[in-house]
Amino acid sequence: MPLAQHPDPEEVDCLIRNAELRDAIEPYLDEAVFEIDFRLLPTEVENRFLESMLAWEQAPLVAIARWFDPPLAMQPACTLDDEQVHGRLWEVIERLFAKRVVLDHTDHLSDRELYALIRRDILPAAVKRVDLPDNYFHWDCSASDAEDMTVWLTYYASEQEREQWSLDEGREPPPRQTPAHPRTLPVAPV
Repeated sequence: MPLAQHPDPEEVDCLIRNAELRDAIEPYLDEAVFEIDFRLLPTEVENRFLESMLAWEQAPLVAIARWFDPPLAMQPACTLDDEQVHGRLWEVIERLFAKRVVLDHTDHLSDRELYALIRRDILPAAVKRVDLPDNYFHWDCSASDAEDMTVWLTYYASEQEREQWSLDEGREPPPRQTPAHPRTLPVAPV
């Protein structure tokens, strides 16, 4: 007589956790989630996905400055000389990255312009704070106006992206330029 196959306790725990997550996320579901075929995902991967969805749905909407204790504040750039702006800018960039805020597309901005952008736009922005170790919030510094893609097209878009934009818009993109202020900022792990 063959011995009964007993499931691995870790597998059972994973399935129980999956049921708990599915129950918890149900009030937040809309038709978009049904585009994902969970049958193709291992249960562990599905659980990580559901955990991140649930974390997003339950995350508080908080100004980025208030992610810090005490809240992160920057004095006006006009009160600092260039060396002070540079030093303070890099302190803030590192502090933002420690909270998993990544600044993208900054090389077209001088230190003073980036400092002002962080102070004026990023720190007061209310954003869902999803506190998961592999979750990073990206701020696209080329998008001061969501309708105007000029900066991104000029400095950061690939040739394929520029061609696609041209086809979509029926006009030529702005001439490509090399950003004047290249910097190596911290990036989210892949």
